[in-house]
Amino acid sequence: MTDTNLLRGPIHAVHVELGASFAPFGGWEMPVSYAGTVSEHQVVRTTVGLFDVSHLGKATVRGSGAAEFVNSALTNDLGRIRPGKAQYTLCCAPDGGVIDDLIAYYVSDDEIFLVPNAANTASVVAELRKVAPEGITVTDEHREFGVFAVQGPRSTEVLAALGLPTEMEYMAFADAEWGGRPVRVCRTGYTGEHGFELLPRWADAEPLFRALVEQVRATEGQPAGLGARDTLRTEMGYPLHGHELSLEISPVQARTGWAVGWKKPEFWGKAALTQEKSAGPRRILLGLRALDRGVLRQGQAVLRNGEPVGETTSGTFSPSLKVGIALALLDAEPDLQPGDDVEVDVRGRRLRCQVVRPPFVETNTK
Repeated sequence: MTDTNLLRGPIHAVHVELGASFAPFGGWEMPVSYAGTVSEHQVVRTTVGLFDVSHLGKATVRGSGAAEFVNSALTNDLGRIRPGKAQYTLCCAPDGGVIDDLIAYYVSDDEIFLVPNAANTASVVAELRKVAPEGITVTDEHREFGVFAVQGPRSTEVLAALGLPTEMEYMAFADAEWGGRPVRVCRTGYTGEHGFELLPRWADAEPLFRALVEQVRATEGQPAGLGARDTLRTEMGYPLHGHELSLEISPVQARTGWAVGWKKPEFWGKAALTQEKSAGPRRILLGLRALDRGVLRQGQAVLRNGEPVGETTSGTFSPSLKVGIALALLDAEPDLQPGDDVEVDVRGRRLRCQVVRPPFVETNTK
């Protein structure tokens, strides 16, 4: 049954043609699977998969000094990169909680393009608008662009066959054309594999996606739904807002402090995060690998010697490892280390797990 309150991306009809099953993601009706999550996961790890992630937000900050303004607000240091590069960063509240994690594309000193999570786009835009100096505009462009992710070892072959640029560093991007239409090509992704994300104009999205489907299939790959995207990112230990990051879970707790420019003079939440980093967080994000058969899910209690020591934030069956895996926020005391054994309460049954430091599988992004 279709939820008429959910938004749809620019190529919904194509997904229907491809036989996709759908689920809500951040207020959008998106394809969760076509041929099955496990097979779609495996093609991304071995050949190439194609995702539609057009539900992701898009916003542009423009005006004289836009880069400097964004740098004073978001956690990471834009001074570390240059135009033509992208950066993972966070938008934090004054108390250090995470409003959203997002990608910032450094177009020029006067233009920063942002890709937030779907459900948080309006919040990020509103917070930036509140304090934007005169002459700087923050435009919500959520439905101006589609976003397609081509991910996997053979992703370069797919783009090259369509005449799109592929020779760029990780986290770099280039503005190109396909079929006379503009498309931004980015060396980014959320799977742990070599890959690209393409941003066509909303109205131009369908012909590009159809061409990508044809070429992906010719390269022994297939379209993949957001179910596989979730299992892939969980294997890598990548955080998902609302699970590993939230207004209650800080970057220090989620081990994303590497995306914080600690030496910058200012960013939202700096005082609170600096204090937490100095004192040490009360809990820390680690991975769990099941030693027994069982499925791990979000919100399950983690126990050591029968005492609660944390809670899972994400859990799934790992198609690569063929075991259950999870990410979990574990108490700083007792000090749990990779290799330690714990138990997870799975609907009243104690499932033995080993603490690990993600990623669960090798990353091949570079």
